[in-house]
Amino acid sequence: MGTLTEAPVRGPMDFSVLTDREREVLGLLSSGETNRRLARHLGITERTVRAHTASIVRKLCLRSRTEAALVSALHAEELAGGTAWVLGAAD
Repeated sequence: MGTLTEAPVRGPMDFSVLTDREREVLGLLSSGETNRRLARHLGITERTVRAHTASIVRKLCLRSRTEAALVSALHAEELAGGTAWVLGAAD
């Protein structure tokens, strides 16, 4: 079994398979916030955040939400397309 550093999170990722909302959720995962807080920030339910996260993990052939958060951090510029996604104190 490989180590986390051998995981495919550093290589090229095909984000075109994700919907706009999935890309938005993925962009926020690196914040380390809970699904509840992400849902509040996005104006959707916590269940919907979980569904988007599961879809992201499946479509990008990742193993977990944690790995998706690593992908988010490593590919932040590409995901944001020049727009920074930051959770504010009011969220």
